[in-house]
Amino acid sequence: MAKKGKRYLGIKEQVDRLQLYTVDEAVSLLKKTGAAKFDETVELASRLGVDARIADQNIRGTVTLPHGTGKSVRVVVFAQGDKAREAEEAGADFVGTDDLVDKIVEGWLDFDATIATPDLMRSIMPKLGRILGPRGLMPNAKAGTVTMELGPTLQNIKAGQIEYRVERASGIVHVPIGKVSFAEESIKANLEAVMTTLVNARPTTVKGRYLRSVAISATMGVGIRIDPLQFV
Repeated sequence: MAKKGKRYLGIKEQVDRLQLYTVDEAVSLLKKTGAAKFDETVELASRLGVDARIADQNIRGTVTLPHGTGKSVRVVVFAQGDKAREAEEAGADFVGTDDLVDKIVEGWLDFDATIATPDLMRSIMPKLGRILGPRGLMPNAKAGTVTMELGPTLQNIKAGQIEYRVERASGIVHVPIGKVSFAEESIKANLEAVMTTLVNARPTTVKGRYLRSVAISATMGVGIRIDPLQFV
């Protein structure tokens, strides 16, 4: 087992792992304990009472963070002809078809999101499904990234739209919601946006408790548990 550093242990002493904090308390504590030498990402993990093996409980979609993610997002767009020009004019970082597919197959993954026009999905899916799928980077109609509306979709992603999906094995939705350097109000607004979206996405077939647990953490920090009843 890897030995924890002094900094991590110091942070752990400040966080009561058994306590369920309010949103205000949790964000304040995260800001207090997030003191790495780089601007740490704030992560949100929410465990849902769903069975992702059931089609309508395999929750997936997008949410726009009102204050963005704090990072520059590099977007690949699979498009051709007029749609390729539209993507370039809208600010896509990389645009192409077979050339981009081949580049990714060869190991290039220097991007954060992908968009594709529907007509190209049949040609890119067989080659890229196993590469991009496990990384959550494959264009997907449910997430709105298989579309003819390239300009607006690209702008939304650049502005802070993130994709969320429930992990099949654990029922956890894990997403970034900003940076430790963000103001507390900005972190809280991003957190509320995600949690509101998850609550609204509750499938009608789910019985019993839906929000099982909620926690936030910094990249190098410990999990700070939040009372899920605040979001019901």
